[in-house]
Amino acid sequence: MKKFDTNYNLLEDMYRDSYFPDFLVDKIKALIQPVIDYLANGEKNIEMIQGKLDEMTLAINDLQEEFEENDSEIETAARDSIGETIEYILQWFEIDIYVEDAIAERDW
Repeated sequence: MKKFDTNYNLLEDMYRDSYFPDFLVDKIKALIQPVIDYLANGEKNIEMIQGKLDEMTLAINDLQEEFEENDSEIETAARDSIGETIEYILQWFEIDIYVEDAIAERDW
């Protein structure tokens, strides 16, 4: 069991940008956390991990309307921040999934 890097700030760029309401970034962070927990438990099966990533990505897709209702959207800066966060997580746990594949279910 490998613990995740406690010094890494998930979605740091989104939190720094006032365009993204913190409470909505918190919701994305809460959707990422189960993936971290899953990997921290030692899962190495790529298909199982991709399934978790797909669940996460589809749930993030579902937040788009709420972002729009708050004069924001999941756009380029958000996509980059989410992608960088997922890429870091995969590298930390030594999971060989390309980040674009990891979040392939996105529609943002």
